[in-house]
Amino acid sequence: MPEPTEPTESELPVEPELPDNWGRWGDDDELGTLNLVTDAVRASAAAEVRTGRWASLAQPIAPNPMISSPFAPTTVDVSPVQHMMAHTGVAVAADWMLVTNHHAKSTHLDALAHWSRDGDVYPGRPRGEVVTPAGVTHASSASFAAGIVTRGVLLDLAHQGPLPPAYAVTSRDFEEAEERQGAEVRSGDALVLRLGWPSTPVPGTPTPGISLDAVRWMHRRGVSVCAADRGDAHPPLEPGEPSPLHGVALGRMAMPLIDAAELDDLAALCVELRRYSFLLTVAPPRIHGLTGVPVNPIATF
Repeated sequence: MPEPTEPTESELPVEPELPDNWGRWGDDDELGTLNLVTDAVRASAAAEVRTGRWASLAQPIAPNPMISSPFAPTTVDVSPVQHMMAHTGVAVAADWMLVTNHHAKSTHLDALAHWSRDGDVYPGRPRGEVVTPAGVTHASSASFAAGIVTRGVLLDLAHQGPLPPAYAVTSRDFEEAEERQGAEVRSGDALVLRLGWPSTPVPGTPTPGISLDAVRWMHRRGVSVCAADRGDAHPPLEPGEPSPLHGVALGRMAMPLIDAAELDDLAALCVELRRYSFLLTVAPPRIHGLTGVPVNPIATF
């Protein structure tokens, strides 16, 4: 008798509804899945610090001077930061910055108001009332201005090299990585995903990305925030479907996303220490009313 085999992804039962947290924490909530980061979760995260070793999860940014480069902040051809010196006439130097918050060359934290659903912003407010010319009035960067402190787990899916082009990351990939690394993702944790691809698209090459099956797994596990070097695939894995990370995890599950993370240093440190869980601290500038903000997440072991 042949040995039983595990079902393939196409044979797994299909969940009819997309995961959804709207209304779960009340009609006025602005934290979304950050509600899962309890005091007990933070205490457990602090216990991860044993050696004092650390790694940044952010890309370095070299600003472009405003006076010498065209202003095109939404393209990947220029820096996400435009910079100009502001001479004060005294011995102190000063400068100005113009920052593009959602840019593939900048590690940034997406606020819940960054994505709308049927014209509404989480947890059900009309987008026109929330996203105004004067700034965002609900579920903006103010929601995480106090910072995020939680336990982080790296699932290194690129431990043998970058994932293939157009590869769909599934829940099975996550669980195999947990078993291989000896680290389990728990409720309130930050999930850090390394696919081994640059955050900027490679012209003419389809990129791998997170599938809806993988996002459903995040929902079941109670992931509070997701950080990845490559999140949604380009072009989309399933044309016509909502983008798994931005459309479903951010837009429906109300899970803040750390986009365009740089994870090679973290992965190397995890291999060296033989540990894939750590204390993750994310301390964005306390600027309110934005749809996102650059961040420098720090993993401490």
